[in-house]
Amino acid sequence: MMMKVGLLFLLTYVCTFTPVYQTQERSPNITDLTYKNMDFAMNLYRKIAGYHDKNIFFSPLSISTAFATLSMAAQGPTRDQIVKGLNLANLDRENQPDIIPELFQHLQGNITQDGSLKFDQSTALFVRLTFEVERDYSDQVKKFFNADINNVDFADRKASVALINDYITRKTGNKVKEVVSNLDPLTQLMLINTIFFQGEWQMPFNPNHTENGRFFIDNYNIVQVPMMFRMEDKFYTMDDIPLKAKVLKLPYREGVSMLILLPNKGLDYTTIDDEITTKRFLSWIKNLKKMKLEVQLPKFKMEQSYAMHSILPDLGISSIFHDTANLTRLSKDPGLKVSEVLHKAVIEVDEKGTTAAAATEGTITGYALPSSFIVNRPFFFFIYHEATNSLLFMGRVIDPTKN
Repeated sequence: MMMKVGLLFLLTYVCTFTPVYQTQERSPNITDLTYKNMDFAMNLYRKIAGYHDKNIFFSPLSISTAFATLSMAAQGPTRDQIVKGLNLANLDRENQPDIIPELFQHLQGNITQDGSLKFDQSTALFVRLTFEVERDYSDQVKKFFNADINNVDFADRKASVALINDYITRKTGNKVKEVVSNLDPLTQLMLINTIFFQGEWQMPFNPNHTENGRFFIDNYNIVQVPMMFRMEDKFYTMDDIPLKAKVLKLPYREGVSMLILLPNKGLDYTTIDDEITTKRFLSWIKNLKKMKLEVQLPKFKMEQSYAMHSILPDLGISSIFHDTANLTRLSKDPGLKVSEVLHKAVIEVDEKGTTAAAATEGTITGYALPSSFIVNRPFFFFIYHEATNSLLFMGRVIDPTKN
């Protein structure tokens, strides 16, 4: 009987950091990892965007962390595909077999080192009672990812579903609930990675200034949405002239920031999809200049779910989902494969800040005095850790009234 592995990724609250650009060194370091993770994020975004023209929100860090955990269980072509699909092949070293999990471990430590940031990432494995995980693997995932390993009686579906959902709810600050509704009777192991971030704006929006305003989805569809308003203050911004878009940085406290990319008025946001790259993202951060602006930004909530087992094969990660999967470092039991990968991300942006679990076009309208940055069209957003350049979340908002 073939064994199945259920893989679930959950994201919850997000904020960003301002990356510091560094030249890649010959020995892989955290900067190299965050650069490659960003490449993976941009590639994954384009695959998701190819499926529909709706809102998008996901955590590339959660997905890459979960698959880095799986790469430690894999061997041969299965591992090679994961590492290549995550854009981490250039960081791999034959004489340093643990270099990739070590880099993820160091990244996690750097993000949370001062303890002031409300950021928690966790990994857990729920294993069938009769399923034997290799001791070396369990020791490794505990060492590098501080993973919890729990034995579960999957035959008791109701109790198993309740146990897993309770774990997810606790780890995501009560933001993500009842994700698992049923379990395949052949499930042997479920891997869950959660990210929770909660951040407050350095310069909060005054709720008394929030008023309903028009948001132009396209030339024919307009919706009313609560628009937050920040009176004239100093913000970091820049104009990407070749891209025909403008960038605004909205910092959170504790070294976190949201970067908003707003296509110019009249520009179809889909023309920008292929132009969003790691190099361009880092150039935006590098060229930000402080200037006085009035800012208008819609309040929005999003809850997005993705069947990653349908998307990741387009990035070259396919063997792990088939009978040819080689997961022998996880268990010597034959026929083990990943049957399902679910990724769910939730974000809420309001006057106080951002809550997200695991982000197009807006225009800048110029007035005589002061200048304004009015996000009233589809736009892209990125939440990143400033000190490490780590992209925690990204997405696009086409219709802020849609969850």
